[in-house]
Amino acid sequence: MKRAPRRSPASQRGVALLLVLWACTLLAILLGGYAALARTEGLQARYQFAQTQAHYAAEAGLMRAVYGLQNPQQKQRWVADGRAYTFRYDGATVSVRAIDEGGKVDLNAASPEVLQGLFQAAGLKPDQAQALADRVVDWRNPIGLEGEAASQRAAYMADGRDYGPRNGPFASVEELQMVLGMTPALYRQVAPVVTIWAGGASPDPNTAPPLALAAIPGMTPEQRKMVEAARQRNADDPQLVLSNGTTHSIRSEATLADGTRALLRATIRLQAGQVQPYTVLRWQEGEAE
Repeated sequence: MKRAPRRSPASQRGVALLLVLWACTLLAILLGGYAALARTEGLQARYQFAQTQAHYAAEAGLMRAVYGLQNPQQKQRWVADGRAYTFRYDGATVSVRAIDEGGKVDLNAASPEVLQGLFQAAGLKPDQAQALADRVVDWRNPIGLEGEAASQRAAYMADGRDYGPRNGPFASVEELQMVLGMTPALYRQVAPVVTIWAGGASPDPNTAPPLALAAIPGMTPEQRKMVEAARQRNADDPQLVLSNGTTHSIRSEATLADGTRALLRATIRLQAGQVQPYTVLRWQEGEAE
C-alpha cells in the first residue's frame, strides 16, 4: 500500500497564509458593511433630529403668532394680512404669515356674485365662472325642487363621477375639488383664499388677499389699487388696521442652517380670556395643500 505524499512545510505555510488572507478579506467586507450601516443609521438619526428641531421651531412660530395677534401693546400687534414676520428660534429662521379668515371667500356663505368674481379673477371666462359658481351653490344648498337632486347627480355621472352634490354645507376647503368643473390647477390657485369659517357673504376688504379682493362685487381695478395703497400706507402702524378678526390661517416655516425645512399650516380661532387661548380648526404639515 502506497502512502500519500506528504506536503512540504513551505506548502503548508502557503495554504495557511491563503486561508488567513481569505479570512481577513471576509472580515474586512463584514466590517465595511457594518461601518456603512452605522453611517447610514447615523445620517438617518441626524436627519430625524434636524426634522424634529425644525418642526418644533415651526410650532414655536405658530405660538408666536397667537401671541402677536393678541399682543396687548397695540403698536406691536401682528396684522393678519399675509405679511411675513421673521425671527430666530433655537438655531432656526422662522417665517410666519397670518391671514384673517374674514378676508377670504366663504364657500358656505359667499354670494353667487362673489363666487363668480373669484373664479373670473382666477382666469375663467364670465360664462365659465358663472357656471362653476352655480355648481358651488348647488353643492352647499339643500334640494328645493322635486327631481332636482336626480338632475344634478346625472350631470356628475355624465362626467364619470359616482357621486352628486352634497346638498349641504362644505365640510372642508378640500371638498371644493369635488365640485364639477373644478380643475386641479384652478383649485391650487383659489384654495389659499377660500374658507368655511368666515361666515360673511363677501370678503373683508381690509384684510382680503388680492384674489379675494378682486372677487368683491363692484370692485374695479382702480378701487382695488386704492384699497391696496391705503393698506400699504397703514402697514407699519397696527393701530390703523380696521380689522384683525378672531379666526386666522397661519403659515409657519422654519429653516435650519443646514437647509432642513419644516412647514406648518393651521387655521385657528382665538379665544381671549380662556385657559386655552385658541382652538385649532385645521392642521396641516408639509408641502401639500
